[in-house]
Amino acid sequence: MSTATKEKLTVVVDKPTPYTFDLGLLLANDPNPLSIGPSEREASLAAIARDGAQSLINQLLTVCPISSTPAGVLLSLPPAQTPLPREKPVPAPKAETKWSAFAKRRGIAPKTREQRRNLQLNEETGTFERRWGYKGANKAGQDDAIIELKTSTEANRKEGTTVRGDKRREIRERVKRNERRMKKNQRNNAK
Repeated sequence: MSTATKEKLTVVVDKPTPYTFDLGLLLANDPNPLSIGPSEREASLAAIARDGAQSLINQLLTVCPISSTPAGVLLSLPPAQTPLPREKPVPAPKAETKWSAFAKRRGIAPKTREQRRNLQLNEETGTFERRWGYKGANKAGQDDAIIELKTSTEANRKEGTTVRGDKRREIRERVKRNERRMKKNQRNNAK
């Protein structure tokens, strides 16, 4: 179709009952009943949609303030008047856990992102190294060939024990203590 054969539609939309508008949401509500025949359904729906869009554009251009800026022409919309319902209900607040109640009483705040990082600056080498885990700073001195002994601790050492054995026993005790605490917490949470 050429532009000469196309018929030009009117800008004015006449309806028996006028549209209601909520320009903040760009909403045009047509209260008129629809009368669509089964044979011309697509053409009727296209005409109704065109009339609705045309009346919304007419309302926007006549009611809303228009200003010109270096970025272009701005049309300021008024605030929305129609409250829109939520798709899902407002979520219920989560129940407070024992830990969060304890932390609130004691004033314990969660660690920041920087505190959670497993890196620390080694002053001697000037590089960042792990705090714990594989090659962590907490394991420094475990694999040293020579260990410096303090006379005060050597005097109190049990017969037949070594410094390395004491360190291994201390690590095993910490692991067992952590496992006992974990089992106790699991029992408390199961109740």
